[in-house]
Amino acid sequence: MEEEEIVDKKPRYSETEKYKVFDSEFMPHIDSMYNFAFRLTNDEDGANDLVQDTYLKAFRFINSFQKGTNAKAWLFRILKNSFINDYRKKSKEPAKVDYQEVESVYNSADEPQYNGTVDLRTEMVHDLIGDEVAMSLNGLPVDFRTVIILCDIEGFTYEEMAKILDIPIGTVRSRLHRARNLLKEKLRSYATSMGYKELR
Repeated sequence: MEEEEIVDKKPRYSETEKYKVFDSEFMPHIDSMYNFAFRLTNDEDGANDLVQDTYLKAFRFINSFQKGTNAKAWLFRILKNSFINDYRKKSKEPAKVDYQEVESVYNSADEPQYNGTVDLRTEMVHDLIGDEVAMSLNGLPVDFRTVIILCDIEGFTYEEMAKILDIPIGTVRSRLHRARNLLKEKLRSYATSMGYKELR
């Protein structure tokens, strides 16, 4: 879904109504949006940029949103498409090195890693699933990672996921089945190392 495809039926809002809809329908989902963005990007700055971009687009295309419908699914679809478009764009660019980042890592090599600041949202996301599960989930290809996040973490129905991802429900089911199996394989060795035995 490209940006122009978001615009279909256009309930017209006044400028005052636009801000009311934005605040009442969109803003309550900002934590879920950040968690989804962080799971997709594995990066705090990238997640923040993605959420900001999503909310800018949501406001820009607010006339295509029908008040009282599923705002969360609508926002997730915009975020998912923004991520995919950005991912495609970056994959076509030559690799870049951030020399400032390299220099700061080099200069701080002998310093303690804790800098006294903590992003509570990031901690919450990590604590929500546990480090090994989070690492295994992050290791999945993005299509599989996305369906697990949408279904098992965010609780969307298959119908909602089909709309967010713009794929048939049958594809949602099969992709989710494959994603869960891949995740299970990744976690099997960890479970064994923790002393769990697979039931026959």
